[in-house]
Amino acid sequence: MKPVEKSAYIARIRPVAEKLLKGLLETYAYASVLVTDANAKQYSVSKSGTQIRTTTTFGDKGMVVKVYDGHSYAEYATNQVDEDRLPAIMQEIQMRLVPWAEACPPTIAQSEYDALPDEVITLSKATSYEIHPQTLGDDGIIAKLEIVKNKALAYDSRIVDAPAFATYQEYHKLFLSKNKDMEQSVLWMTSGMSVMASAGEELKSYYKSYSCLGGAEVLDAMEEDILNVAKIAVDLLSSEPMQPGLYDCICTPEVTGMIVHEAFGHGVEMDMFVKDRALAASYIGKYVASPLVTMHDGASAAQETATFFFDDEGILAQDTVVIDKGVLVRGISDAQSAMHLGTTPTGNGRRESYERKAYTRMTNTYFEGGHDTLEDMIASISYGMLLENATSGMEDPKNWGIQCMVNIAREIKDGQLTGRIFSPVVLTGYVPDLLCSISMMSPTVELGGGGACGKGYKEWVKVSDGGPYIKAKIRLG
Repeated sequence: MKPVEKSAYIARIRPVAEKLLKGLLETYAYASVLVTDANAKQYSVSKSGTQIRTTTTFGDKGMVVKVYDGHSYAEYATNQVDEDRLPAIMQEIQMRLVPWAEACPPTIAQSEYDALPDEVITLSKATSYEIHPQTLGDDGIIAKLEIVKNKALAYDSRIVDAPAFATYQEYHKLFLSKNKDMEQSVLWMTSGMSVMASAGEELKSYYKSYSCLGGAEVLDAMEEDILNVAKIAVDLLSSEPMQPGLYDCICTPEVTGMIVHEAFGHGVEMDMFVKDRALAASYIGKYVASPLVTMHDGASAAQETATFFFDDEGILAQDTVVIDKGVLVRGISDAQSAMHLGTTPTGNGRRESYERKAYTRMTNTYFEGGHDTLEDMIASISYGMLLENATSGMEDPKNWGIQCMVNIAREIKDGQLTGRIFSPVVLTGYVPDLLCSISMMSPTVELGGGGACGKGYKEWVKVSDGGPYIKAKIRLG
C-alpha cells in the first residue's frame, strides 16, 4: 500500500494562509483557515458511447476563512489565494462580512456563541491505495469498464445494455488556527454497473456499486462480479408485483445500510435539533430500537469513502455510538450546532466545497453485527422476504416516517428460499416500529460507499453505510 502524496498546491499556499491567519488573530478572538485542493474524474461506457469528465461536485481548489467577533461567526471564501490579495481579503472581512449582523432587523433574534475550542493539535496524515487511478490513466480505466460492459452483454441475448461507471477523488485539506496545524490527503474510488435486460415490452435493470478507500483496485472487484450481476438482471424479467402487507423480512447489508442512513441517520443530525426539525431530540436516553441494535457513525469508525482524519471545522474524526443496545445515546453534530445545544462536537461538520457552509453530515454509518447466521435467519421464517439491492430512500426526521425502495424481494416459505422474485418493492413505516422489531442480526458487517448524500436536495458529500444481515418486520408494497 502507498500513502497519498501531499498537495503541491497546499504547499504553495500554506505561507499565505499562515500570514492571513496571523493578521486575523490580531483582530479576532478566534480565526481559522481551511485550504482545500480536490480533483475528481468520472468515467462511463455504454452502447451509446464513452464519457470522461473532470468534476467539481465534491470540491475544488480554494480557501474558507472563519472569524469570531466575541458574539458570532462569519465566513469568507475565495479561490484567489495569493499574498497580494491578503489586504483586500482582510478588508472584506472587517468592513463587509462581520458588520452584517448589525444590519439585521430587530425582529430577527441573533444567537450568542462562545469561542470554538482550540486545543493544540499538529498532524499530517494520508490514506493509502494499491493502484492510483492516474497510474492506469484514462485509457486504462476505460478499457476495464469496456471489459465489464462486453462480458455482461455476452451473457444473454436479452441484455440490451450494460453501462459501467467509475469515479475517483483525491482531496487534500489544510486546517490552521491559533493552536491547530492539520493536513490530510485522501483518495477514494467507486465503480458500478447497471445491467438492463428486456423481454417483449418488459425492461428490468440491476445496479450494483463497488467502493474503497483507495484506488483503482476497486475495478477488479467489479470485474469479478459481472456474471452474477448479469444473471440477476435476467432473473428480474420473471419478477412479480409485490403484494402489500407486513412481512417478516431479512435485509442484506446493503439494505440494512439504507435503513440505517434513511431511517435514523438524518434524524440524528443535530443541526436539525437546533431547528426543531427532528423527533429524535426528545428521545435521548430512551429506547428507539431493539436491544440488539448498536449504531455507529464517524469518519474514524470504518475505512470507506467517508473516512477522513479531521472535519471541515478542524474537529478530529471520531467513532460516535448513536444507539447503544437500543437506547438513543446522542446525535452527531458540527461544531456550531454543538455549541448552540451545549454538547460536544462529533467531527461531523462537512462542506460540499470551500464555497459552502459546514453542516452536520453523516460519514460511515452502520449497525454493529450480532450472533445469528443467515441460514438460521432464513430457517426462522415461515413466510417472508429476503430484501436486496437498495435503490433509493427518504425519511421525515420531524415525524420519523420512512420510505425506501429496493429492487428485489425473494420469497421465503417454510424456512427456505423458493426462487420466486418480487420487484420493485417499497418499504414504509414508523422508524422506531421497524427498529424495535429487529430480532436477529448476523455477525459480519459490510459497508458500501458508492453513493453520496445531500442535505435535502443539495450540499452533496460522500458517505458510506451498511451493517449485518438483519431480520425485522417491515411493511412492503
